[in-house]
Amino acid sequence: MAASCRVAVCGATGAVGNQMIQCLEERDFPVSEIRLLASERSRGRSLKFKGQEVPVQVIGKGSFEGMDIALFSAGGGTSKQWAPQAWAEGAVVVDNSSAWRMDPQVPLVVPECNPEDIARYKNKGIIANPNCSTIQMVVVLKPLHLAAGLKRVVVTTFQAVSGTGQKAIFELQNQLKAIHEGNQPENKVYPHQIALNLFPHIGPFTDNGYTEEEMKMVNETRKILHEDGILVSATCSRVPVYYSHSEALNLAFERKLTAKEARDILAKAPLVKVVDEPATNQYPTPLMAAHQDYTLVGRIREDISQANGIDLWLVADNIRKGAATNAVQIAEILLRDYL
Repeated sequence: MAASCRVAVCGATGAVGNQMIQCLEERDFPVSEIRLLASERSRGRSLKFKGQEVPVQVIGKGSFEGMDIALFSAGGGTSKQWAPQAWAEGAVVVDNSSAWRMDPQVPLVVPECNPEDIARYKNKGIIANPNCSTIQMVVVLKPLHLAAGLKRVVVTTFQAVSGTGQKAIFELQNQLKAIHEGNQPENKVYPHQIALNLFPHIGPFTDNGYTEEEMKMVNETRKILHEDGILVSATCSRVPVYYSHSEALNLAFERKLTAKEARDILAKAPLVKVVDEPATNQYPTPLMAAHQDYTLVGRIREDISQANGIDLWLVADNIRKGAATNAVQIAEILLRDYL
């Protein structure tokens, strides 16, 4: 890796932006200069990086001049507006929004799965970070696919409110407080009360009956694995959990894969940790996965309804590996191998 790098973080004051800053520090990324960018409403704020207070700048023309890499976590509209500008001003963009993921000229990367795709960043100067629920799924799918040939994925997600942002965390907190005090909880962020509840609805519904979130999992999985023929069906639900998305997967393969084989394969997979001791109630939970970068996988068993099937359960922190850490990992490879 190069001796130093000048890094801009766009959307620095948001939950993912804050985590990106923390990940840069934790992973000892060689930052020689950091520039924190946000919208007008963050004017006057400052954030800490390596013990120093760094003022937040309002994003505008010239914001990326002199920067080598720009980490974006500010939403699709902001990314569409400013990512091309960042590239024009000399910074390679690693973007966490959905704006560029399915652009055929933009690589969509999970370093444990397809790091070689980073080489295509020069098409538009942008590398896309996948959806959080897709990231944690494909790090488990990839090694199993290489071993037995993945044919079909049926996934149900149980996604934490932090995936919606800080306002959703506050809504859950306020609803729980209202219920505890005997008051009627209010919902403004979500279409239904989330406290003590859940609902199978994340993102707008599309014409085929699936939501946009569900179709992200379908399309992004195929792009990352370079396998358009894999069948994927997703149901995405929101649950009253602060951090970490959980997923139940039913997988079909071309050849027989035993539960023991699957465990052994996943035990060797990068940034995957097997937690699978049913006799002692050891299996992944959101609290167990929170604030770390591993995807935890358990409840690994052979599907009794089909010959070459495996069922499993996995959990990962959606803000870390599902967003910020994956972006910083991409930046590390970009700096080491391409810049």
